[in-house]
Amino acid sequence: MGICRFCGKSAGFLRKEHKECKEKHNQGVFLIRAMISSSLKEDVEKEDILRIASDSFIDETELKDIIFDAWEEILDNVLSDNIVTEDEENRLKDILFKFGFSVEELSSKPSYLKLIKSLVLRDILEGKIPSRLKIDSPLPFNFLKGETIVWVFSNVKYYQTRIYRHYTGGSHGVSVRIMKGVYYRVGGFRGYPVEEAKLTLIDQGILCVTDKNIYFGGKVKTFRIPYNKIVSFTPYSDGIGIQRDSANAKPEIFLTDDGWFTYNLLVNLANKL
Repeated sequence: MGICRFCGKSAGFLRKEHKECKEKHNQGVFLIRAMISSSLKEDVEKEDILRIASDSFIDETELKDIIFDAWEEILDNVLSDNIVTEDEENRLKDILFKFGFSVEELSSKPSYLKLIKSLVLRDILEGKIPSRLKIDSPLPFNFLKGETIVWVFSNVKYYQTRIYRHYTGGSHGVSVRIMKGVYYRVGGFRGYPVEEAKLTLIDQGILCVTDKNIYFGGKVKTFRIPYNKIVSFTPYSDGIGIQRDSANAKPEIFLTDDGWFTYNLLVNLANKL
C-alpha cells in the first residue's frame, strides 16, 4: 500500500498521493503566493498564512520556500525602475522577518543582495553615506580617518590596457652581385612599427569602495585611488573601466560581475565629492 505524501494516510496500491490532498495542497500554495504578492499594498497576517499552510499539508520548510519565491517576484516588479522606495523597503523586509528569515540566511541569496544594492544607491542619491554592509573579517587596507566603507566586491579581476609593438612590411635584405662569386648584402630592415592595445590580467582580489576612495588588494597589487584622481568611468556589463588623471596612466578595468551596480555606485559617490 502506498502512503499519501500529503496526509500520510494510505493512498492505495502503488499510489503516493490522494487526488483531493494534492488539489488542497496546490490551492494552499496559490493562496499563500497571492497573499504575499498583495503584501506591498495591504498588511498580511502571519496567522492566516500559517493556518492555510497547516490546512494544505505545507510544512515549515516548504512554506519558507513558497514565501521567498513569491517575494522574489515582488522584488523584480519593484526593481523595474531600479530604485526601492522607503515604504517598499519596509514592507519587503517585514515579509521576510515576519516568517523567520535571518540576515545570515538571506545574505547568501542573490535576490536579497540585489535589494541591498538598490538601497545603497538610494541612500547615495538622497545624499546619505550608506552603512548597510556588514564586514565579518578585517580588510587589508589602511583606511583614512573618518572614511566609511560602502561596498566590497570579492574575486575581482584587475586588468590594464597595455601597448604591444610589432613590425610589419619588413625585408630580409637583398644581395647585389659585385663580381662572380662575390655578393654585397644590403642590410635588412624591420619595416614600420604597429602598436596594438591589449587587455592584460594583472591581479585578482578585493575591490573596496568607500565614500572617499577605491581600494584594490590582490596578491600582486594593492593601491588606493581617490575619486578626484579619476577623470572618466567606462561602464561594462560585468565591470567598470577607469582612467586616472595622469599623463602616463593606462586604462584600468575591474570585473565585478555586476557592471550596472558598480558603475552607478562609483559615479554617484564621485559626484558627491
